Amino acid sequence: MRPIKTFGLLGTGVIGGGWAARALHCGFDVIAADINPDMEKWIRDAVDNAAPALDALTADADMPARGTLTFTTDAEEMAAKADFIQENVPERLDIKHSALAAVSAVAPADVVIASSTSGIMPSDIQTAIVAPERFLVGHPFNPVYLLPLVEIVSGKLTGAKAVAAAKEFYLDIGMHPLVVEREIPGHISDRLQEAMWREILHMVAEGEATTDELDQSIVYGPGMRWAIMGTNMVFHIAGGETGMRHMLHQFGPALEWPWTRLKAPELTDDLVDRMVAGTQAQAGGRSIRELEQIRDECLVAMQRVFKKYDMASGATLNAFEKRLAGKSEKA
Repeated sequence: MRPIKTFGLLGTGVIGGGWAARALHCGFDVIAADINPDMEKWIRDAVDNAAPALDALTADADMPARGTLTFTTDAEEMAAKADFIQENVPERLDIKHSALAAVSAVAPADVVIASSTSGIMPSDIQTAIVAPERFLVGHPFNPVYLLPLVEIVSGKLTGAKAVAAAKEFYLDIGMHPLVVEREIPGHISDRLQEAMWREILHMVAEGEATTDELDQSIVYGPGMRWAIMGTNMVFHIAGGETGMRHMLHQFGPALEWPWTRLKAPELTDDLVDRMVAGTQAQAGGRSIRELEQIRDECLVAMQRVFKKYDMASGATLNAFEKRLAGKSEKA
């Protein structure tokens, strides 16, 4: 696959803006394509909003010169200029097929095309792709410019060279690429998030807890542990000297108890209203941008603390800085 200097975005929005901010900060030029010309201002504002957090996150790194952002309403123009294309159009297979068919017909066959899809399997998307062996899923997490995880998922026709090239590019923009061995709907992380989300909706629907109680139950407890080790290692440690074996022996029978409901509840108007009212009350009148800035500062602080101990996302940050230093020495 070709060397990557220009990162192409097919579709902007929240995810596209996050990709743009991260790539620009790491020295890549970005050409963003969206059918709505109003999205040019939106993506430029999003990039500016993300810049302080990115500067703080990489304060100890020898960062390259910032890339240049250009915008077009012509997706084929973007495809002709990009060395790597990241698709971020709505989560409908017909829309993805239409947009990617046109783009892949223009982009040279050595240009990787990745989809940010949250749950559609790559094999279902790549049927519309010219040179489908260069297509894969590169699923990020919001905010893309701060959260390092990106799930790389191959379709049935995806080639090893595309996977290797995507992994290298994502490392070059400071991410933690997780190469998923088997494609399944929802990939890995979203399936886990979806299970918890369904239980949250059930508990609100049944009046068992408010949105605030549910968020507190994660923020002040397991959420902080998950950020460091994930569920499996946390439970392994909970097993004491014999680890996971004792954990499963002691608590395994509880899996038979009716603690959770995995089937999603009906999204009635009443349930929607209660979810909206609860989260608005939690926001306390603060705007989305204000909440984003608070969230970003906290994520930066967490990662910089983890960095000192080379744990979790802090280890990703350390590895990224070493990678940048190595490239700088070779230059």
